[in-house]
Amino acid sequence: MENNEEVSQPEPDPNPGSPDQKIPANWLANFLPMFGGQIISLLGSSLVQFALVWYVTKLTGSAAVLATATTAALIPSILIGPFIGALVDRWNRKLVMILADLVVALATAVLALLFAFNLIQIWHIYLILFIRSLAGIFQGPAKTASISLMVPQEHLVRLGGVNQAVNGLTEIISPALGALLLELLPIQGVLAVDIVTAAIAILLMIFFVKVPQPKTVTGAQKVTPRSLLADVKSGFNYIVTWPGLLIVILIASSINLFLAPAGNLMPLLVTDFFNGGARELAWLQAAMGIGAILGGVLLGVWGGFKRKVVTVMIGILGVSLSVIGVGLVPQDGYITAIVLAGLTGLMLSFANGSLGPLLQTKVPSEKQGRVFTVLSSMSLGLMPIGLFLSAPIADRYGASVAYLIGGTVGLGIAIFGFLNRKVMTIDDQLPGGRQLEVTGQPGQATTID
Repeated sequence: MENNEEVSQPEPDPNPGSPDQKIPANWLANFLPMFGGQIISLLGSSLVQFALVWYVTKLTGSAAVLATATTAALIPSILIGPFIGALVDRWNRKLVMILADLVVALATAVLALLFAFNLIQIWHIYLILFIRSLAGIFQGPAKTASISLMVPQEHLVRLGGVNQAVNGLTEIISPALGALLLELLPIQGVLAVDIVTAAIAILLMIFFVKVPQPKTVTGAQKVTPRSLLADVKSGFNYIVTWPGLLIVILIASSINLFLAPAGNLMPLLVTDFFNGGARELAWLQAAMGIGAILGGVLLGVWGGFKRKVVTVMIGILGVSLSVIGVGLVPQDGYITAIVLAGLTGLMLSFANGSLGPLLQTKVPSEKQGRVFTVLSSMSLGLMPIGLFLSAPIADRYGASVAYLIGGTVGLGIAIFGFLNRKVMTIDDQLPGGRQLEVTGQPGQATTID
């Protein structure tokens, strides 16, 4: 008997990043221990960051030294990030995260001993920052790539908002707590807190968290130089053959080139422009944290615009305008700078809280490690250039001028993004930039090249 019924064609998946394994109904019970452990570890790392930045600022007062310290932390991501991403896509992601936390704890312990025995030199700080960053480029992609297999897709943007709120809360607590601890304890005592928080995160991961692997990499695979290079090339090709995705990454790179130096120069803005100390720096950073919490909570409840890229670009626009405002604030306008710092944190939550979920839903889970580390490398690659361009400007004309220049360039980049169709339609694109067009018939869709 002849069958005249039309055979329906499978609908192209506009969200190839959706997991290929079914996420269990009790996903939250599995995810929360990892999430909580990372929050605790983040707090410890933020305390170390605050303590070291303030130590270097008070010791040298040099923008160039601050830029060098930041660059030391960026080098691993820039030079070897893509290779790490290829390994993360092949290795056990849970084990990667545990070992990364362990390395950070050991590096911090060495630094604490150097301070305790009065052997510390600036190059020691550079080296420890390098090692901590090296561990971080393993942990970050492993965690980000795992989330899309642990959390239902419909909750990713809200989780991004919660993440930003948590980061904001950390920015409030860590500067204030760091300033307090520096008054009560020697710096090695502050560093010891990070060792304890890392240990808590490791124990939670070991005993309470199951991290799924993508089906394509669950089997044992031998890693060779040729296979590693092939994986790295695959990650780059995935990006460069998708114009919208490539432009988004270039926008992120440009923003880091011109806006990140302003953030790294905040200690000098406080000491040289506002004539403040650790307390004033802590208040500025806390204001950014409050803004990040408000932005994260709002994003978590609201979920952002239907097109995630709109929320991302509004965030970049808002950050740029806020940084310009800080650059225009007079010396007696410290309170205004606090308000603008809060607005910066809020807008950063919009941008960062939506960019991650946008990529998690567009990139297949088995490629996310590579793509996220390529994104990180390209984004961070221009930051040292921006730091060393802004350092002489800050040393000669003041940190506020560097803020003004960076914010103005960021504003131009944001306007370019809004006017670029390939960027603003990325939510509707398939890999390679093809557009998904829904025909109106149930279960049917076509693609437009």
